[in-house]
Amino acid sequence: MPLKVGFVYGNYKIFNFLFHCPFERHNISPNVPLCASNRGAAILSYLGEQVPLIYCIEAEPQQGEEEQRVEERLLYPLECFLFGEDPCVGLEKLQQYSGSSSAQQCGRVFKEGETVYSCRDCAIDPTCVLCIECFQKSVHKSHRYKMHASAGGGFCDCGDLEAWKTGPCCSQHDPGTSVTMETVQAQMLFHLLLRYTTDMLVWEDTSELAEELKPKVMEDTYFCVLYNDEHHSYDHVIYTLQRAIACDQNQAQIYTALIDKEGRKAVKRGTLRSCQQAKDNIRRNSEHIIQKPLRVEILHTAVMAHQTFALRLGAWFQKIIGYSVGLREVFCQVALEPASDNNKPCLISQLMLHDAKLYKGARKVVHELIFSSLLMDTEYKRQFAMKFTELYKQLQEDFICDDHQRNISVTALSVQIFTVPTLARQLIEEGSVIKVIIDTVMDMMREHLDSNQRFHFQGHNPDKFFRVQVIFHDLRYILISKPSVWTETLREKFLEGLRVFLRFLCCMQGMEEVKRQLGQHVEVEPEWEAGFSLQMQLRHILAMFQDWCSSDERVLLLAFQECHRALMSCTNQPFCSEPTDSYMCKQILHARLYKVSQEPVSIHLPISRLLAGLYVLLCQSGAIQYLPDFVDTLNFTELAEQPLRCVVLAAQVCADMWRRNGLSLVSQVYYYQDLKCRDEMFDKDIIMLQIAASKMDPNHFLMLVLLRFELFDIFNGNSSSKDQVLKQWNRLTEEMLYLIIIIVGERYVPGISHVTKEDVTMREVIHLLCIQAMAHSSLVKSLPENESHETWLETVISKVAVFKKPGVSGHGLYELKKECLKEFNPFFYHYSRPQHSKAEEAQKKRRTQEGSDKALRPPVPPPFCPGFSNIVYLLCCDIFIHILRRIFQKAVEDHSSRWTEPMIQRVWLLLLHTISLNMFVLSATGSEHGKSLFHFLTKIKSLPSLKAQNDMITWNLQGLSHNASMSLRCLKCVVSAQSVQDKEKAERKRKAEAAKAHRQKIMAQMSTMQKNFIESNKMLYDNVPESSSQSDTAASNRVAVGPQQGVCSTDWGAQICILCQEEQEVQAQAPAMVLTACVQRSTVLTQDRGKTLSPKVGCYPVFMPPDLAVGTHTGSCGHVMHATCWQKYFEAVQNTTRNRLHADLIIDLENGEFMCPLCKSLCNTVIPLIPVFTLGKVKSNFYNNSEEEAEEAMVLFDESQADFRSILSFGVQELPKFSRSITEMLGVCATTVHRVGLQTAPNDLCPYVPVMSWNTCAYTIQAIESMLQEEGKALFGSLQNRQLSGLKALVQFSASQRLKSRQAVIQKHFADMLAVLVPVPTVENAPSILEVDFFHLLVGLVLSIPALYQEEAVDLQPSAVSTAFNHLYLLHLITMGHMLQVLLASHGKHTAIEGDEAQAAAELFSIVSQHTDGLRAGVSGFSVESVKRGVLPFLRCAALFFNCLTGVPPPEELSESPESQLPLLCSYLSLPSNLFQLFQDHRDVVTTLIKRWCGDTAISKALKGEMYPRKRNRLIDLPEDYSVLLNQASHFKCPNSSDDERKHPTLCLLCGVMLCAQSPCCQQQLNGEEVGACTAHATICGAGVGMFLRVRECEIILMASKTRGSPYPAPYLDDYGETDPQLGRGNPLHLCPERYRKLLHMWQQHCILEEIARSLELLNVMFPFEWQML
Repeated sequence: MPLKVGFVYGNYKIFNFLFHCPFERHNISPNVPLCASNRGAAILSYLGEQVPLIYCIEAEPQQGEEEQRVEERLLYPLECFLFGEDPCVGLEKLQQYSGSSSAQQCGRVFKEGETVYSCRDCAIDPTCVLCIECFQKSVHKSHRYKMHASAGGGFCDCGDLEAWKTGPCCSQHDPGTSVTMETVQAQMLFHLLLRYTTDMLVWEDTSELAEELKPKVMEDTYFCVLYNDEHHSYDHVIYTLQRAIACDQNQAQIYTALIDKEGRKAVKRGTLRSCQQAKDNIRRNSEHIIQKPLRVEILHTAVMAHQTFALRLGAWFQKIIGYSVGLREVFCQVALEPASDNNKPCLISQLMLHDAKLYKGARKVVHELIFSSLLMDTEYKRQFAMKFTELYKQLQEDFICDDHQRNISVTALSVQIFTVPTLARQLIEEGSVIKVIIDTVMDMMREHLDSNQRFHFQGHNPDKFFRVQVIFHDLRYILISKPSVWTETLREKFLEGLRVFLRFLCCMQGMEEVKRQLGQHVEVEPEWEAGFSLQMQLRHILAMFQDWCSSDERVLLLAFQECHRALMSCTNQPFCSEPTDSYMCKQILHARLYKVSQEPVSIHLPISRLLAGLYVLLCQSGAIQYLPDFVDTLNFTELAEQPLRCVVLAAQVCADMWRRNGLSLVSQVYYYQDLKCRDEMFDKDIIMLQIAASKMDPNHFLMLVLLRFELFDIFNGNSSSKDQVLKQWNRLTEEMLYLIIIIVGERYVPGISHVTKEDVTMREVIHLLCIQAMAHSSLVKSLPENESHETWLETVISKVAVFKKPGVSGHGLYELKKECLKEFNPFFYHYSRPQHSKAEEAQKKRRTQEGSDKALRPPVPPPFCPGFSNIVYLLCCDIFIHILRRIFQKAVEDHSSRWTEPMIQRVWLLLLHTISLNMFVLSATGSEHGKSLFHFLTKIKSLPSLKAQNDMITWNLQGLSHNASMSLRCLKCVVSAQSVQDKEKAERKRKAEAAKAHRQKIMAQMSTMQKNFIESNKMLYDNVPESSSQSDTAASNRVAVGPQQGVCSTDWGAQICILCQEEQEVQAQAPAMVLTACVQRSTVLTQDRGKTLSPKVGCYPVFMPPDLAVGTHTGSCGHVMHATCWQKYFEAVQNTTRNRLHADLIIDLENGEFMCPLCKSLCNTVIPLIPVFTLGKVKSNFYNNSEEEAEEAMVLFDESQADFRSILSFGVQELPKFSRSITEMLGVCATTVHRVGLQTAPNDLCPYVPVMSWNTCAYTIQAIESMLQEEGKALFGSLQNRQLSGLKALVQFSASQRLKSRQAVIQKHFADMLAVLVPVPTVENAPSILEVDFFHLLVGLVLSIPALYQEEAVDLQPSAVSTAFNHLYLLHLITMGHMLQVLLASHGKHTAIEGDEAQAAAELFSIVSQHTDGLRAGVSGFSVESVKRGVLPFLRCAALFFNCLTGVPPPEELSESPESQLPLLCSYLSLPSNLFQLFQDHRDVVTTLIKRWCGDTAISKALKGEMYPRKRNRLIDLPEDYSVLLNQASHFKCPNSSDDERKHPTLCLLCGVMLCAQSPCCQQQLNGEEVGACTAHATICGAGVGMFLRVRECEIILMASKTRGSPYPAPYLDDYGETDPQLGRGNPLHLCPERYRKLLHMWQQHCILEEIARSLELLNVMFPFEWQML
């Protein structure tokens, strides 16, 4: 058999010894083996010699070379021994023998941050997840699924039949035939190597090895190894390493990153003494930072080498057992077989017990090995689960003492075991796992028990307490699937676990009592968070215990018996006095005295609440009839006592009676009624009170309530007159009445009334939507979740609400259906006080708009179940009537301090309940009470203070009037009262109609007066058509270029400063007015993304390349200020911002940034407003001999210029003179454009200053034209006023730059630019026409040509006539050059058309062909239409430019976005409609120019194919389904790192490159500073501006520089119109085209900087994010 090439001699020594066969190159035979012990010793001896020679030879080994040596000299021989032949051949045979190469279970181990999927329809529980590959190939993709980021440590459940209701396997892991295989070699080798791995991982001797591993020569070389912990930060470790081992910062950072990743790292190699010195230095320096030093050990190099190889064997084991089910079974047998020494556990148990002592890298290897072996087979998984349960307590104790997170602890494996339904049942029956878990918790929390055996957490260790609470997750996992079939053993073990759980709850019952503080405020706030944290952990567990009990009648009865026994055994909160008798309305209550305001009280009553839940389940199942056989007579007064105290405590806190106890008690009451705790606290207390109300005498129950609320004396006539006490009593009365409303009216609990869970959820949703329309996520957060994190919202939402889709921003909202509004109950018991107010206000507002009365009547509740039907008798008992009478008496007597409006409101609601149940029978209460009560009812309606409740009062009286038992006198009173009310309504209606008629009369009079005024001033209105005709005449001559140029329609006029609000005309000699502006580099138009431009390379910036690689854009928000006002504002901003926290993240003061005072847009300069110097209309027949026309022409010039009225005055005129402030602002703006555009230091003497001003003008116009074309908008009339003002100011500013610069510089730039088109003697090496952008060339030439008229002695500029002709000729020349540029870069075929245009085009093509023959085959023909399409963007930009330069309005048709724009543009620009005619009109000159243009040597290099019209850049195309992006991210491999640690795949939306963000492996040097991959990429791709999508976080990141960025919502929405940052909800996401288009417009309009600044301003950053490391 041929052996592997490169096999070294040393590898044969082991085989030669093992098999006693001669060493041959091509044959190794295992036919004559030695005994297993000798083979094992030989292998270990070989490892002892070879491992130290491979590992740890040097301090920083080369990973690739080291791995190659391991493969060749260690792993390959082991595989040869395993297969008995070459591994490749053996593996091929094995796969053929097994019949299938794919495993039945996936088992992929998740890394931290990896996206996983769970099916809400099919998963047994939320812990059942799929990896992305299996999900994509499964049936669950079309189901309701959720996706989220894994915390790491779990594995894919694909193929696990117990994890899924349907579709357990994807197409790749369909169960097939698997043939087991077992060999002697595998058994022996696995046992030997796993024991070796285990021994080395648990090895504690740092300097010696086992005898069988000792090499012949032990070198005196050691490693100083630094271990990871969770106490020291990154910076602490870096600082320590720099001080201790004298390394630089970069090396210290590398060491620290590796220590955090792997758990340990050798930081020094040397002698024992040098390593000991390094160890001492590290410990000493780390102790200076915090008291606990870093963990450092000194390991011999041989020990370190064998431990490193042991980890490598872990990965090798995973690979080998993945080949075959048989190999995996052999490994599992070896791992679980009992040790030969009975005192030692099996190998896998040894690894688990030592887990807390292992470093992070070793833990991960061990856990992944368990995942891929023991947990992949049902039988071995069961055996492992039993071992895990046996060691559970010890493992949890080790975890508590450990400082690493649970996801890298072996205890995290519990989720893989306890969530398997059959395995959980088996562990309960055989391993008593419920008892084991609870006993473990109890033992760890025993230190918190006080003398009364109740928990007291004052001064507890939060970190340890948090770790203890994690154990409750395991209990929840065990209970997550209730059994469908019960066995006697299961009943026995479950009840055993329940008894242990009840003992734990006994320690919580009544814990952390509070007593009302009187006199002095409490000095130290008591600890309360721990108790409620424990309650939140138990919330679902309590519900799951009840759920399990409900599935078996006998278990339910026995559980109630145990719970009642546990409650009776609790000794907390005893009464301090004997029972006494209390009298009211001839009723006697025999009860013990207790005052919540004076005695200790606890809010924690888990056993009482569990008993209430079990009682309701007994009623629901009908098993309540058998309860007397299990429990003696229940004392319901005693059962109700504790819950009633809690309710009273909450009421007294609301009444401000416990203010001196501090905020801790307020917080407890808040959580007591909050969504997170209320279902197992407040709701259960209400249920217990309803149970008591149904079983007790109604009078006695209400008397008990009055006693505990401490209102008994008040309603018996004994009251205090102190105002403060009265306020408290009033508030308590309100709360007491509210409690009665809840007890009587809240029936939406299965078992209390005949409702389902769906009805309960529907009612919750209705009341939430009565507050306001809500998003789906808000509804989910406001609804209680079950143990599977389900709220059942999807099952009911379509029945009660209508979904309103979101717009470009915001999110979708659910609005309540009209027919559901009748279900609104203003006293819904799950409303908080703010919610109650909002809901009541919203519903009253709605009813007012509908024209209905404001009475908010409660809906009729569902009837009680028979076991609770007696509750309604509370509404007709003597005590209830007495309470109502006393409250109405106080209101009628108008003692304002003794009653409140909410009190009366609650009374009316109780009356409505009574009326709806037909129970209000006055005769039953006695004639005296009946008369007095109804007397108060009829009298209270006239009270002015209750006017707001008139509708409710009327409704009650109407209800009472229909009561058959009401006396005739009462009826008359009611009718009388009603008739008075009807008269009042009729009077109000009459007055309203009279007021309406009066308003109509006044409006008619005004209309008549207006008509009379028009008739009497008819002459004024006759002048209107004349002005219209004048404007029509002006519109007929709308030409912006040449002698036909029209008249400037508008100038700046008067502007108002946004700071001082003063108005000023924009004039040359007036103080400067400025526009705020933002200058930034841009790649929005680039045709060569990633290309950079620099003045040192090529002809930039004088010539912009045609690919527009990087431009300078100037935008403005259009707000105007005085220059002096802006300077004062800017100085103030600098002074105030320097003192603001992290202000540098919002604005860069050093670069002159500030926020616009009005709109808060980011700005970094101002543009001065320059008046438009167009002097009039230039006639085409200017040189005719007509004297009239000559005189008309003379009017073009300023009559005051007498010195220039010669013939020369038709060619030149004097330069405009600007005020000093305008000149200063011209310099400010120009310097900013130059500095930002060239990324250089400010230098106003640089010759490129004017050029950059022209360039930003041209680039900004091109960007605007491209944006309008992209959006399909008209060229004119589509821009907002602020955009138009900014563009106009920018053009006029650029035109004025020649006045600020030296004449010679401008003239040189003009000559350089003109040399591209015509020969200029003084210019050499001018670029070819294919190497420049012609619109930039047009702007530069047009704005610089006036400098030719200047001389050193006299400052002149061309006159209007000269300017008009200059513009015309330059435009014609540049247009011809651009047409030729388009033609040369065209690949089109010649199209046969007829007419003058075809003839002119053919002639041009003929001339061009003569001069381009042989350059390339592409210039063999062209399409006239392609040339016209290529030239169109240039003409559109030219039209915008000349419109802003001259002020001549464009043709109205260009404001309507016509299909054919070319003729209109040609007309406006004074070009022939047949553009090819330009070449005909100047044939002689043009032929020479064409020859020159085409004969340039650079033409052949510049021909790149089709370029015009330029492609419009867009953001990359994103997939519609977000899971496709997640799939791409899962396959992303970091280009600079081979490890599989968590990465942050980040997608550039500009170019589509996937980057490794926020990772040190991909950091780059940028200007001498380390930056992240995104920052470096944005510098190249977007000139510093970036737009990235963080795929796993589903979040857009906007970047503007190395230090600034902000998150932005991703354009992916779920089915409810909401984004999902961090995949928190996990709903399927789909691309929203409108939102993605909004992102595109933000980028195209250069608004990213502005968005970032505004976002950071709103966020008020406290802890800055290091954007440069992204």
